[in-house]
Amino acid sequence: MRTRPDTISYLALPAGRVAIDEAGYLTEPQNWTRDFAEIAADREGIALTELHWHVIGFMRDYLDEHGIAADARFVLKFLGDRLGLDKSGAKQALFDLFPYGYVKQACKIAGMRQPRAWSTG
Repeated sequence: MRTRPDTISYLALPAGRVAIDEAGYLTEPQNWTRDFAEIAADREGIALTELHWHVIGFMRDYLDEHGIAADARFVLKFLGDRLGLDKSGAKQALFDLFPYGYVKQACKIAGMRQPRAWSTG
């Protein structure tokens, strides 16, 4: 269920504070930093690994290049290509990295806005 995006709070980071919505998503993706990712991941119970950072980097690059967040299918293709996995294996790898899902965890940690509706692949 989508939370209210208009309920804003602020998160203090070393570089300054950033606005987040009720569910902890950044309200302005351009304010994303590695510090934000680490705090968001910690709040989700995720210890970021090198592979997490590669996925986050892909998502950030996609946002920069296309102006929108990457749909899960693009992240699945990235993981499949990187790890030599088929679609099923890539989907399992994604859920191993982000056990509560692409939108709930990967998008939040990578600094995407909370989506209104989303295909998860």
